Parts: sequence; C-alpha cells; structure tokens
Amino acid sequence: MSRLSAGILMYRLGAGGIEFLLVHPGGPFWSKKNDAAWSIPKGEYESGEDPLDVAQREFEEELGVRPPKGEVIELGEIVQPSRKVIRVFALEGDLDASDIRSNLFEMEWPPKSGRKQSFPEVDRAEWFTPERARVKILPGQRPFIDRLLAHFDSG
Repeated sequence: MSRLSAGILMYRLGAGGIEFLLVHPGGPFWSKKNDAAWSIPKGEYESGEDPLDVAQREFEEELGVRPPKGEVIELGEIVQPSRKVIRVFALEGDLDASDIRSNLFEMEWPPKSGRKQSFPEVDRAEWFTPERARVKILPGQRPFIDRLLAHFDSG
C-alpha cells in the first residue's frame, strides 16, 4: 500500500499578485540544497484519517501556528516518484515566514557515529511568486502550484 501524505498550500493575494508559502526541510541532508528542495507543509497519515485534519495538524507542527480559517480549495492528489500519494488543500492566509517554530526530529548524526542529534523538521519558510515557487518546490509537487493558478484563471 502507498504511503499517504496531506498538506496545505497557503497563498496570499497582494498588489504584486499571488504568492505561495513553501518550507525548506531541516536536517543535514537538505542543508545545502535550495532549488527543487522546498515543499508544501505536509505530513503522513493512515488510511481512515481525515486528510484535511492531518494537513492542518502538520501545518501547525511544521510552522508553529494554526492555519487560518477560510475557504479550502481541494487541489487533489499526486503520486510522487517515491510512490507516496500527496493530497493538498489550498488556503488563503498570511503569516510572518521569518517567525516559524518547527517541531524537531532526531537522527543519527554524523552517520555511523552512534550519536543522536535533533534537527527542526522545517528550518525556514518563505513566500514565493509563482515563477520562483516553480524553481524552489520539489518537482513532484510543482503541479499543485499550477492547479491553484488554474483554479483562479477559471474563476
């Protein structure tokens, strides 16, 4: 069975157009990666859990703030190259991306050292224009940017 993941793609509308909030994964593997490394805040869930509830919980865990109330736009699912199925919801909101507080995860670091270290699940967040978001986001998540833009173009 495929692993399931759900997330919230937060967007804001301003004088300069639409911007998307993306997060950069924490930990040593991602520390020097930038383009094609950012993600929608998301997390895994089990079959039977409500994906929107999971997406809201993961947003809060990764950013340290609850997602705002508002109209949720369903962006559907995409199967990732890893076979993980990601389901994403879009939500309009605004937050200070420089003031996030992510939960931590623990891993052996350096490898084979026998020592455990803690790292933030997300080390930073940032608002991006559609053009920059397409460069920064993991390629398998890029269609969610396009789906949200298409939602506004058709409305």
